[in-house]
Amino acid sequence: QVHLVESGGGLVQAGGSLRLSCAASGSDVSTNLMGWLRRAPGKQRELVASMTEGGITYYADAVKGRFTISRDNAKKMVWLRMDSLKPEDGAVYYCFVDGPGTPRIFGQGIQVTVSS
Repeated sequence: QVHLVESGGGLVQAGGSLRLSCAASGSDVSTNLMGWLRRAPGKQRELVASMTEGGITYYADAVKGRFTISRDNAKKMVWLRMDSLKPEDGAVYYCFVDGPGTPRIFGQGIQVTVSS
């Protein structure tokens, strides 16, 4: 059974920073790709950032230059450093992992609120 635990969300003022953490556990967990999605009220789910085991990254245009994804392959952890936060970054952020032939697995979600 795969389990993802997220932490680090909360309330921050616009222009501030937060760092989200996600730890994956489980004997069969595949962490070929790890990343973060978000869903804001009334909006579609959005892929924010992802990173392969080999270090290839993806960032949504809306967060490029402000967010940084990193990971520790041995610890099966992924982080999302969010700087220069904007009110529109407020959402529930979901960590995910997947790999070849395995379904994408999501964490329970963590709230990020950015006040203007």
